[in-house]
Amino acid sequence: MVLAECGGAFVLRVPARALGLGVAVVLCLPSAAAPQPLSGLRSTQTEARPAQDPSSPPPVVEAPDSPRASLRAFAELAMRKGDYAGAARYLSLPAGELERGADLARQLRAVLERHLDIDVDVISPNAGGDTSDGLPTGVDRLGDVPDGRGGRDPVFVVRARDASGTFWAFSPQTVSRIPGWYDALPDRWVREWMPQQWQHRGPSGLLLWQWAALPVLVVFALAIGRVLGAITRRLLRRAFSHTQVEWDDQLLAQTSGVLAVFWALVAATVLLPWLALLPGAYQGVRSVLGGLAAVTALWALWRGVDVWAAHVTSRSWAANNPSARSLLSVVRNLAKVLIAISGVIATLGVLGYPVANVLAGLGIGGIALAFGAQKTIENLFGSIALAADQPFHVGDLVRIEDFTGTVERIGMRSTQIRTPDRTLITMPNGKLSELRIEDFSARDRIRFFATFHLAHGTSEAQLLRILLDIDSLLRADIKVWPDVVQVKLVGLSPASLDVEVLCWFRTRSVEEFSELRQTALLGIVRVVLEAGTHFAVPTQTVQVTRDDLPGPPGASGHG
Repeated sequence: MVLAECGGAFVLRVPARALGLGVAVVLCLPSAAAPQPLSGLRSTQTEARPAQDPSSPPPVVEAPDSPRASLRAFAELAMRKGDYAGAARYLSLPAGELERGADLARQLRAVLERHLDIDVDVISPNAGGDTSDGLPTGVDRLGDVPDGRGGRDPVFVVRARDASGTFWAFSPQTVSRIPGWYDALPDRWVREWMPQQWQHRGPSGLLLWQWAALPVLVVFALAIGRVLGAITRRLLRRAFSHTQVEWDDQLLAQTSGVLAVFWALVAATVLLPWLALLPGAYQGVRSVLGGLAAVTALWALWRGVDVWAAHVTSRSWAANNPSARSLLSVVRNLAKVLIAISGVIATLGVLGYPVANVLAGLGIGGIALAFGAQKTIENLFGSIALAADQPFHVGDLVRIEDFTGTVERIGMRSTQIRTPDRTLITMPNGKLSELRIEDFSARDRIRFFATFHLAHGTSEAQLLRILLDIDSLLRADIKVWPDVVQVKLVGLSPASLDVEVLCWFRTRSVEEFSELRQTALLGIVRVVLEAGTHFAVPTQTVQVTRDDLPGPPGASGHG
């Protein structure tokens, strides 16, 4: 499984062989979910226990001739060592069936493992047994097992004696029903023809033949999944060939490996009962198969999101809209994150983990993540806001606060803008979404405004001719928006006659506008010169006065 980033999006690549190998591994590791203690008769006596609290009552002493001691001895002989001849001592056998003791002990072991899970440590440790169960003295009840006809039979132990002393053994009534219980077992046929050396216990409580059969089951499941997956792909491809859309073919190509894994899981589920696993191991493996099914569904949804995003992006409205593509990328990544989280929770639920605790942990982790990644989340939502509002696109000339530049990249976290000085400004999207943005590239036309000054010697006829010729000059340009063309005398300043020119050029390009503006200004200069006048030259008049300068002749008071 590979989580890679491609074009700003996360892609999950799970090879079919890798997931198929996962099926093999989990099938061969039932100990991941199966209980470790032996079924039938189990004891926690050998497990580590905490130190005894001095204030608690002392533990009950187990009598050597108690039901607990006898059942522990039977479990040790029959279920751990496979010594059925020694375990036959704990069966109340009629005098004529002593030679069948070992076989009956073997059959009883199989019945108890399949149908009855007894904790030896809860059996009475007293020599007289449990005196509070309402049964006669010397009789204890261990539980019930199916009788093979839809009912249930009780399992009793009774107090017995032989040459070695007093002990407890399975009652004659229980021993007489062992063959019927054994015949109703689903794995009886295997136990009958399988050699005894293959029926010994292996790791995780499984029999040796079950461990040997697991790889065979895996191979069969993978082979069946491969064949059925190929057949399913062929049928679906033939059905999709009659449709007018292309996304179904792309979805089939992306999820072809999912089909093989799905059928392998179905085949493994169907073949699993043939292993005749004990109930704990069987339920554990079924849970693991359910978890793999959830992972397979996650894989299919993950690939489906990629197909959906590619299909939507190829549409004309998205292909020509960079902001729409950015928004689709954000939506795709968010959908994959939700699928991954949902898949993990679903898988844990199938495996038997408490999903409520997982959700609570995710809630606490989400709060911690929200505090720790506050800026990252802010920038992520800023990216979503920019993609939704679309205040600018890649390549647009924009003014943001106190700088102007061209948008080069709109990322998930930040946006990069190239200034006229060729420097690169990177702004976090969270902050950018709150600023005032002016997009020059969004203009459908660009305003041309100019003021020029004519000399005071310009006559009225010359002025009117200049105004009319400039108006005609601008209206003759096909790039000028004809609805608004204004050429007006707007002021009489001490040094000039002031004329304003206003129009709109129908262009979005700043470079083209510069060319059109230059052409218009050159035309205005030509019109003014052809009218026989000229532009006003800035002048300044300085008047100097001095009191000591000589006055005109005769101004003096002397004769």
